[in-house]
This record gives sequence, structure tokens and C-alpha cells, in this order.
Amino acid sequence: MSLVPSSFCGRRSNVFNPFSLEIWDPFKNFPLASSSLSGSQFARENSAFVNSRVDWKETPEAHVFKADLPGLKKEEVKVEVEDDRVLQISGERNVEKEDKTDTWHRVERSSGKFLRRFRLPENAKMDEIKAAMENGVLTITVPKAEVKKPVVKAIEISG
Repeated sequence: MSLVPSSFCGRRSNVFNPFSLEIWDPFKNFPLASSSLSGSQFARENSAFVNSRVDWKETPEAHVFKADLPGLKKEEVKVEVEDDRVLQISGERNVEKEDKTDTWHRVERSSGKFLRRFRLPENAKMDEIKAAMENGVLTITVPKAEVKKPVVKAIEISG
């Protein structure tokens, strides 16, 4: 009886075969894994979602969101607010048309749809949100409502 599996001679792929020539990739079928990003159409279409970067800062007057969206026009971006105080930024960067005669050496710019969502705090003035796009940077300003300080009344203790 041989200790070498019968598939060794046939070179069938088996990750549990110590003589297999295949290298096991745990992320092989995972859609956004780095090993499958190189040639996968799915990965190219969804990499814009992964790459949309947003900063959120709070000033005394407002919450300010800045999103880097290079190469997009304001018509290609949507800013929406849902009923439950959720700010949503979405859009789509179209894939550049390919000619059969072109030879691509590197494709690093992302394309496809993206979506980012942020739950706004209670002090956000939902009716006064403003958005502007300049040089590929989307700036969303959400003014803050004044927080009323509780009135503290001292109570005299008798007795």
C-alpha cells in the first residue's frame, strides 16, 4: 500500500495533497481579496466603492464631510438624506472604452459604483444641508442646531 495518494501521478488539484503543485489561496473566491483584484471584472467594477474616501469633522457651527471624487462631475454624484438622519453619498465612475488595438500595461484607476452612508447626530439641521463640488472634492456642510443648556435652579433646603 502506497503512502502517496493516487492523484499524485495524475497531478489533480487537491489542497490537502502534500505533493500538489497548486498553492492554496484562502481568498480565491472572495470578491474583494487582493489576490483576485488583478483581473476580475467584479473587482474592477466595485473597487470605486472601496476607494471612496470621506473625512468628517465637527466644527462649533457644523459637521463637514469632504469626499475625494477625482474625475467625477457633480452630475455623476448624488447626495441624499433619508428620514432616519442618514446622509448618503453615491455615484458612478464609468469604465473607459477599450479599443481592441490598445495594449494596457496597468489599470489602477477605479471605476464603478460607490456608496457611503453616515448617521447624522441629533443636533444636525436636516433642512439646511449644503453640498458643493470643486476640483474633485465634494464638500457637504450640515449645520448644527444650538444645544439648549439646561436651566439649573438652586433649591433651598429647609430644616
